[in-house]
Amino acid sequence: MKSKILSFAAGAIAGAVICAGTGALSQATGAEWEKSLPFTPQQLAVIKQVKLALSTYQVDGDKKGKIDDTKMYYGALKGLVASLEDPYTRFVDPKDLAEENVEMEGEYGGLGIYIASREGRTTIIAPIEDTPADRAGVKPLDEIVKVDDKNVWGMESDEIVKLLRGPAGKPVTLQIRRKNVNKLIPVKMVREIIKIKTVRSEMLDGGIAYIKLNHFNLKSDGEVRAALENAKKKNAKGVIMDLRNNPGGLLDVCVDVTSQFIPKGVVVGMRGRFEKANETLYAKEGRANKLPLVVLINEGSASAAEIFAGAVKDHKRGTVVGAKTFGKGSVQTLFNLPDGSGIYVTIARYNTPSGFVLDHKGLQPDVAVAGEPKKNKKEDKQLQKAIGIMKQKLKAK
Repeated sequence: MKSKILSFAAGAIAGAVICAGTGALSQATGAEWEKSLPFTPQQLAVIKQVKLALSTYQVDGDKKGKIDDTKMYYGALKGLVASLEDPYTRFVDPKDLAEENVEMEGEYGGLGIYIASREGRTTIIAPIEDTPADRAGVKPLDEIVKVDDKNVWGMESDEIVKLLRGPAGKPVTLQIRRKNVNKLIPVKMVREIIKIKTVRSEMLDGGIAYIKLNHFNLKSDGEVRAALENAKKKNAKGVIMDLRNNPGGLLDVCVDVTSQFIPKGVVVGMRGRFEKANETLYAKEGRANKLPLVVLINEGSASAAEIFAGAVKDHKRGTVVGAKTFGKGSVQTLFNLPDGSGIYVTIARYNTPSGFVLDHKGLQPDVAVAGEPKKNKKEDKQLQKAIGIMKQKLKAK
């Protein structure tokens, strides 16, 4: 196990599966493999009988492709993993894993929605900025009830992702349940190639550098560094880091980005069942350790975004503004399997430097402000509050 991920859902075309460094599992075959299974000889005999009955008697079995031993095998593995009832621990077949690896490059086809499974419900963590989902008005914590005419209640996240995926230009209609709305909301979208813009930055009035970080992927640390360098050249006096609708990403990258603002100390702690899952990760030398800092969060801020904001809050490094975060506080590692498939396994839950466990709770901001990101900055209540707080900090210096 080389690295860890903070994953939250299956499939980046609807949501995002963040896949980084991996673990490897040794290959066992034949009798050795059967001995490793948590089944008695009698249970294995029943499994074989089920396979035989399906292959021999199922009514569609004589139609080409209907009874596929490989699909049956992968289906059994998915069921084995799903029995743990952890939506973040999941099996991925070789084709889907290959697609997820490509998605880490930051470009893919779909709607631009990050999703998670909670109590049988498919919850939207956040839409990606400037994607079909974002333009259609999809919001964090919306629940997907139907994809076109198919009810998705109780379905696995990766199954729902396959329904949401499709070629660019192909339309799809989601039926959305939204808090405090009595009826389902139909949302019509057209799939397109999604290009994730990791960082967007600009200078605001008063020497305030505004950096919008949409995701913690392989490009994020370098892009944040570049944004900070550019801000310094323009004599930035303070930084607003906008992590609203940021669903998380790579743990190592999160630590690197957080280190740009925190000079020393703990960034995040992890607690798991084995030694390497019990780690404390510390800040490294950064470039903006002394600039006044305000962090924006909301219901769509999850996982690595919560770690960043939690570290800033606990170290009293800056002011956290906005709404309570999503509350995704577990760590996954991808174990590659010999046939090209893989298992994402939840190996630990993380806590902020003060010891607060975020999972299923979420991080409360220092200053609570209702609202949501707006294209027009003057209409963005949360951003305007952050700007006001930053001006107070600069005036007090």
